[in-house]
Amino acid sequence: MRICLVRILFDTLCFRLFRSLLQPLQSLQFIPTETIRCSAFIFFAYLCSMKRYGLIGKTLRHSWSQQWFSRMFAREGITNAEYTLYELPSVDGLKQWMLQKGINGLNVTIPYKEAVLPLLDRLDNEAQSIGAVNCIKVVDGQLEGYNTDAPAFAHSLHPLLQSWHSRALVLGTGGASKAVTHALHGLGIDCTLVSRHPELHPGAVSYTQAESLAAQCLLIVNTTPAGMFPLTDASPWTNFEVITPRHLCYDLIYNPAETLFMQQAKAHGAQTIGGLDMLHRQAALSWDIWQK
Repeated sequence: MRICLVRILFDTLCFRLFRSLLQPLQSLQFIPTETIRCSAFIFFAYLCSMKRYGLIGKTLRHSWSQQWFSRMFAREGITNAEYTLYELPSVDGLKQWMLQKGINGLNVTIPYKEAVLPLLDRLDNEAQSIGAVNCIKVVDGQLEGYNTDAPAFAHSLHPLLQSWHSRALVLGTGGASKAVTHALHGLGIDCTLVSRHPELHPGAVSYTQAESLAAQCLLIVNTTPAGMFPLTDASPWTNFEVITPRHLCYDLIYNPAETLFMQQAKAHGAQTIGGLDMLHRQAALSWDIWQK
């Protein structure tokens, strides 16, 4: 009985809405009433089938995520999905906001990868171990958190590693840094965190101290936003005299494709890689999670 009433209400609303929208044509007796009714059901069925995904962060001028997903949708012939950028001043009330907007899944970027943790109903084991989330899935009104940064980083880095890349300096201590250190540990690489405020992070060193460790740590990974568009004239590392051809310098930033950090490191003979491949891999992994 309840289903019948809902169906009748839905039918009536659809009919009234489309009758108002198509009133000019109706006055010309151009479209039969039954056609309007059928069009209403088709239109609303399409709206209900639309899957909504997106990226949340404080500032997203640098992001290429929307372009990647839009191209993927076009390539795969996916017409019932959209990907939107959401610049949020905070993540307060995230769950209610997502449910009200009918969002099925989100990616998370700076500075919310750790801030969203207490707002989620469930974390998968890897995300819980890392302590940061960059992928959220809505399941039966509950928010599930995942981390696709760590496996994406590991897969993009692994082919470049040499036997001497056994120790790494990880620049930054945020959510991306946590994913990177988790991935490096999984690859058997020892990590030292580098911070502007090492006193706040046990085991971390200052950038000045890191320069003296560069001879032993031949892998340097930048997880900070220093050098990211639009502030492309910045670099997290300043003393490139300690960089050698045996160094591998990885910058998680993908916009620009080659950061100042990478340019300077390359000028001193180091091998460099930017974050574009990691972006593509984590996006694909997020999509797989949303479709399960």
